[in-house]
Amino acid sequence: MELLTPRLVVGGLAGDSGKTLVALGLSRAFVSRGLSVGPYKKGPDYIDAAWLGAAAGAAGRNLDTFLMERSAIGSGLSRSGSADLLMLEGNRGLFDGLDSEGSHSTAELAKLIGAPVLLVLDVTKMTRTAAALVVGCKALDPQVPLAGVVLNRVGTARQEGVLREAIAAAGGPPVLGAIPRLEEEWLPGRHLGLVTAVEHPRREEALQAVASAVDRHVDLEAVLDVARSATPVRFPDPDPIPAGATVRIGVLRDEALSFYYPENLEALQACGAELVTVSPLRDDHLPDLDGLYFGGGFPETHVKRLAANDSLRESVREAATAGMPIYAECGGLMYLARELVVDGVSHSMAGVLDLVVEQTARPVGHGYVEAEVDGSNPFFECSTRLRGHEFHYSRILSGHDASASCLRLQRGHGIGGGRDGLAVGNVWASYLHVHALGTPSWAGTFTALARAWRTKRDRGKGRRRPTSLNGRGHGKPEEHEDTTGPEDHEFAPARA
Repeated sequence: MELLTPRLVVGGLAGDSGKTLVALGLSRAFVSRGLSVGPYKKGPDYIDAAWLGAAAGAAGRNLDTFLMERSAIGSGLSRSGSADLLMLEGNRGLFDGLDSEGSHSTAELAKLIGAPVLLVLDVTKMTRTAAALVVGCKALDPQVPLAGVVLNRVGTARQEGVLREAIAAAGGPPVLGAIPRLEEEWLPGRHLGLVTAVEHPRREEALQAVASAVDRHVDLEAVLDVARSATPVRFPDPDPIPAGATVRIGVLRDEALSFYYPENLEALQACGAELVTVSPLRDDHLPDLDGLYFGGGFPETHVKRLAANDSLRESVREAATAGMPIYAECGGLMYLARELVVDGVSHSMAGVLDLVVEQTARPVGHGYVEAEVDGSNPFFECSTRLRGHEFHYSRILSGHDASASCLRLQRGHGIGGGRDGLAVGNVWASYLHVHALGTPSWAGTFTALARAWRTKRDRGKGRRRPTSLNGRGHGKPEEHEDTTGPEDHEFAPARA
């Protein structure tokens, strides 16, 4: 495939420089002008990607050269279809990566996808020094297409004038906008980053306020011209995905668990899964399903309501005992535990795993993960190498020890002791998040497990399954903005 779509990378010198504000504001402002925007976040972050999706009215996706091969990057970009513009928000500083060479940085991704960079610069208590920072970025890697600057948190009109003059005199790229300090903090944060888009009580008001600020203080036509200057890039065509017989996989999704990559859901659908939304906060039991997918999120924030929903927790426990395949990541692991301790108070969870998990004040695991499968489990063959990420403010107090796990970590914290990944029957739980574009076998294995379990269950009961169920406590077909196997057999867990 050849990428011709206008595109733009919004980068910064560090975290909290204003990248998210500018990317959200540009996305919503362009949509308001009748353009369709394909929103992307560089790196594995779910929260910013979801905000970008809310701003653009499309699925917010992630691109990451650590998690994905070049062909997968191309596949990810192609999923925005016929969008008029691709908007990618960087992470951390423009050149910050895994090492001193900036491997897997925003700058490297910008070069790979041929996208010009709009540099957001926090100019708090700064004038001519800003010029040194801008031309320093330009000089550090001349191959990075640094095409424009947006000044953020500008104090006065005089400061703006000095900044513009200094950057121009130093030979920097054009200043395309100057955003003053906003009176209200529209995008509040908490321990994992911003408050999630699904939980923000004034989300639309916040997005409109940010878009209005960008519309007033940034030259949108000039930014569009920059995006249109993107270089055509050719990527390998994605491989087709063979689909098997339909299976129903429940996606545990609401304010408590909201971290799902759109590509993971799409990969399951491509392999034959009908996705059914189940709310761990509101639904009272599981519908007729062949598998369960627990993503990450903030179970600690909603722990009292999760604990109060006894009937759903019992339903999940019964499904696990019966052998239903269950895949859980981070927040999902916490939900499947026996207890979750928050602020010193213990709350009952599903009890699928004999774990006591404690919410902590500081991050326990944060960053990229490299792992090798070295223990029996239903989802990954032994010796499989996995790349993903973790970001958790929790730790296992008691229960399964690290020696009972099935992942050996080369990088990351996991459950501790250089280990992660717990397998009990047909259940997988880990702090590791994987991306389907970087782990293409995941969806096919999951749906094959669901297919095999359905066949075994139906043979045992001697009945046919209903075609669909809807309603409270019965699940609803999974809907996400971007929605578009082998034969049945007994699945043998991988052996070392």
